[in-house]
Amino acid sequence: MIVHSIFFYTFSVIAIVSAIMVIVSKNTVHSVFFLILDFISISCLFIMIGAEFLGMIMLIVYVGAVAILFLFVVMMLNVAQQKNQWFSTTKSSSHIPVGLIISLIIFFELIIVIGGWKYKPDLIISLSSLDISREVTNTHAIGNILYTDYIHLFQISGMILLVAMIGAITLTFSRRENIKRQSYFDQIQREKDSAVSLVEVESGKGVKLDD
Repeated sequence: MIVHSIFFYTFSVIAIVSAIMVIVSKNTVHSVFFLILDFISISCLFIMIGAEFLGMIMLIVYVGAVAILFLFVVMMLNVAQQKNQWFSTTKSSSHIPVGLIISLIIFFELIIVIGGWKYKPDLIISLSSLDISREVTNTHAIGNILYTDYIHLFQISGMILLVAMIGAITLTFSRRENIKRQSYFDQIQREKDSAVSLVEVESGKGVKLDD
């Protein structure tokens, strides 16, 4: 029990510190790395409290997809090389009041949600009214509900994701006019005679190349 508490508070401190570093860090790539560390720490906390399904979803979805996508976008856009110009000019700092207002709204919403049980206890479902079986794991219980009561919604969401994936692939490989595309097989199989052309150019005259 003592070891469990030590690990729990250790992961909690790591999650809080990494979340603060996401905001404080000036390098965007470092911020993404701290975000990944935060997600991993939260996933460990979920697993330690018995919500292993949420922990694995946190690792697979947020760390394996969302955070890595953020990292690729940040590195491709080369945002890390930009200096702190976000707050340097008056025009760019006009977003600060809007951000503060949104932050206050989210903060008050969290207070209402967390402290709402004091003002209206009927909103909170009593644990004694829930049919909780100690023999069934968390993942097993979620799977039973997901594939029985919500099977139609689950299948519809899967079909929507499938259609979105097919649409993205179709748009990527769609043929467009006036766009030159690479032919990897032609580039690999071509020989020196077809790749290099020697042209004698007279002095003072240019060379006209065929498209």
